[in-house]
Amino acid sequence: MPDKTPFNATEWLTGLAGRDGAICRADALRILALGPEHCEALLASAEALCRAHSGNRVKTCSIINAKSGRCSEDCAFCAQSARYTTSIPGYPIMGPAEMLERAAREEAHSLRCSIVTAGRSITAAELETVCEAIAGFRMQGLHQKPCASLGILGSDDFKKLKAAGLKRFHHNLEASRTYFPRVCTTHSYEDRMATIHKAKQSGLELCVGAIFGLGENDGDRVAVLEEIRALDPDSVPLNFLVPIKGTPLAGHAKLPVWEAIKIIALARHMMPRKDILIGGGRLEVFGDKQYLIFKAGANAMIVGDLLTVKGRGPEADMALLKELGLKLA
Repeated sequence: MPDKTPFNATEWLTGLAGRDGAICRADALRILALGPEHCEALLASAEALCRAHSGNRVKTCSIINAKSGRCSEDCAFCAQSARYTTSIPGYPIMGPAEMLERAAREEAHSLRCSIVTAGRSITAAELETVCEAIAGFRMQGLHQKPCASLGILGSDDFKKLKAAGLKRFHHNLEASRTYFPRVCTTHSYEDRMATIHKAKQSGLELCVGAIFGLGENDGDRVAVLEEIRALDPDSVPLNFLVPIKGTPLAGHAKLPVWEAIKIIALARHMMPRKDILIGGGRLEVFGDKQYLIFKAGANAMIVGDLLTVKGRGPEADMALLKELGLKLA
């Protein structure tokens, strides 16, 4: 006889929360299949896990778009690719002084500041420029911890960055291993994995995440989070596609709020002791319901402008934290 016991989402999610992240694929898919009627139970479970990890503290990160556009790669979501016609301005790498001046603007509301460059990689001269800027964080007495996202690098590059004072390297997987070829063809998934492993071997902290809403299915979403979990990063940035005119994904609809909530909550249940950071698409997907990212299990966010889209003003984000009884870490 079929089991006619009503599904108790609260009881089931409580059981998952007790597994310390050891969630099987079937349970992960079940979370993503939950209907909105289970929203309250899912938010309660995810928020409880988050508070156990970070209390009422929220970590923030700002971004310096240090080199924009003119990228040789064909990532379908990216407005900085030279292969697409977009309104995004392109410019060469900033000098160290300009990077540090921009970092100083974020001191009041950011724990970390990441130097980000467009392109597959950076040249030796550009690496020296970035290293000089990173060293300047300490020399100028900035409290933010310097991070960087510089594309595909080698072991010697990471040694130089670490010697300069870099704390954390960011390199997303973007999508699942099987879906990635539909997102990018000019470099491979293994290129990305190799870069992440080299960064970790150098002793740097890791920030590894993905972007959702590219057309992937629930299986892809679970798969990329499983890959990220296996890499054991310190921070997991979750981004949501912002369709930009001129890119191949310009016609995609933005991800529904409920789908985004389930992705955040799943990441928290799979990686209960990691920082789950919300990056691109936060404003576009959640609109005036920004509080939901914290209810869904996030304990970190990018503040200020992002790479190719405007963010919320930091003052609005700080006011939201105060309203929710949350504090800057």
